Amino acid sequence: MQAVRMYSTATCPFCLRAKALLRQRGVEAIDEIRIDERPGERDAMVRLTRCRTVPQIFIGETHVGGCEELMALDRAGGLEPLLAGTR
Repeated sequence: MQAVRMYSTATCPFCLRAKALLRQRGVEAIDEIRIDERPGERDAMVRLTRCRTVPQIFIGETHVGGCEELMALDRAGGLEPLLAGTR
């Protein structure tokens, strides 16, 4: 399974929803970067993604986007192959 990295905050409902979906798809470990605890990481997130909102999700080297993009990828049948590294 590909590594999953997610920029998030503790109180973000979209972050919680994204984590729940990833767990449903078999992800056991998420490298969660909490920008509310480490504000300097927000700048790194913006440089990498050009986005200011959380969550920002990476699967392997692929920037998926936020929660809505993750859910759309799942609905289209692309999430599991991406997690497996076959896409």
